[in-house]
Amino acid sequence: MTSPFDLTGQVALVVGAAAGGLGEQAARALAQAGATVAAADLALRKDDLAATAEVTGATVHEVDVTDETSVSALFADVVTRHGRLDVVVNAAGVMLRKAYDQTSLEEFERVIRVNLTGTWLVGREAGRTLTAQGHGGRVVNLTTVYAERVGPVPESAYYSSKAGVANVTRSLASELGRHGITVNCLAPGVFYPTQMTAALGADPERLQWFGDRTMLGRLGDPDTDFAGPLLLLASPASSYMTGQVVYVDGGWSAW
Repeated sequence: MTSPFDLTGQVALVVGAAAGGLGEQAARALAQAGATVAAADLALRKDDLAATAEVTGATVHEVDVTDETSVSALFADVVTRHGRLDVVVNAAGVMLRKAYDQTSLEEFERVIRVNLTGTWLVGREAGRTLTAQGHGGRVVNLTTVYAERVGPVPESAYYSSKAGVANVTRSLASELGRHGITVNCLAPGVFYPTQMTAALGADPERLQWFGDRTMLGRLGDPDTDFAGPLLLLASPASSYMTGQVVYVDGGWSAW
């Protein structure tokens, strides 16, 4: 009996796949499940992207998620090189740890542009591509435990953008469902270490606080705690799930 998590014969695109983040973990999980992986990230992260490709066998693609021409070209390139597309995971994102009164308008708008507008642009092109193929597909966006709450760190731009990602996911799901395309969202808690959370290592007390804040009393391990939830939403195992935000946070959001 074929496992519902088996992705053999499918092509999966991971946006934001450069080594060091949860995008890399997504690419690893998809490859291990049998998918052919296309890994994409900014040109300035080409070395880290190559590192992901080395361990996953992925093809390498450049993209800027804030540029709609770049996003459209990415999808066209993936389909040209692989002949099809079945799964899209969007893990591209930036964080800005600054108090609201120290954050400039330009900084705020950049975070929104990458995290929220970028998610919409990737989702729009994913919807167009998968609909044209006519065989359904899966789209998985990454938000955060802060999609519906805020934390102790001043990050108003980040919190705002990630709340928007959750509702963009629901909106795209409502439009694409009739085409057999599911759109869901993973909301990780604090996974450590990743490129985005590495700076917390300089503040052991705060890092300990994050772990203690969860019901499990620990931080998320990128190597062991992310692949399962990702594969659930990226595989046929979730064929009757769409428009959902799935929290992978050790119980943080349930307190």
